Amino acid sequence: MAAREQETTAPETGLGVRQRATWQRAAVSAAVAGLQEFRSAQQVCDVLRAEGRAIGMSTVYRALQAMAELKQVDVLRGDDGEMLYRRCGHGHHHHLVCRVCGATVEVTGEAVERWADRVAEKHHYTDISHSVEIFGRCADCAGS
Repeated sequence: MAAREQETTAPETGLGVRQRATWQRAAVSAAVAGLQEFRSAQQVCDVLRAEGRAIGMSTVYRALQAMAELKQVDVLRGDDGEMLYRRCGHGHHHHLVCRVCGATVEVTGEAVERWADRVAEKHHYTDISHSVEIFGRCADCAGS
């Protein structure tokens, strides 16, 4: 196997996810790193093609899925049900997303965390996780 296509394991996640280190995956990673908003796989593919890269949609999708499994990107489901991707900060957080322009703010929610803990305890659940995304219109899109 060529050095450019070595299989690697992401030791920081402990997930044992193996992926080939190819120019396509590097290009997808760089494209996502340059985005401020959550974007679909198709939108990421469009960015790469606009840069003159010949890359297939399925390659972009597989790269984004691998990055999500490695926790290198956050994933959320948009209002239309499409999966959206963005490289985010570290640590547990939630998102406030403009449904018009896609502007995204990372937020913490102590009240949400306490509520999730109470609900889990009430129903005798352990090892819980949760995800909260809030959609609305940012000040610019709302006309303020």
